[in-house]
Amino acid sequence: MSMHPMGPLKKPKAEVKVDLAQAENIQCDKCTNYLFITSYVLKKISALMSPTGQEGIVPVQVYSCGNCGHVPSSMLEGSGIGEETDS
Repeated sequence: MSMHPMGPLKKPKAEVKVDLAQAENIQCDKCTNYLFITSYVLKKISALMSPTGQEGIVPVQVYSCGNCGHVPSSMLEGSGIGEETDS
């Protein structure tokens, strides 16, 4: 038996229950569809900006409308992706 302290005891995390029936559905800005598919925008990184010093391609995951392909602008905030993804 060790006499060394093992640190504080971890408290069990409380389980949070969320009623999704009360959550708002996100709809496409253009066609009001509410089904989305996973898509990727590919960003090309120059060798000067790359941490490895080599040119590279970075995939950025976004969600696009399953009907018209539009990517809602609210899902692009902070991603560094501009209006070039509009369909």
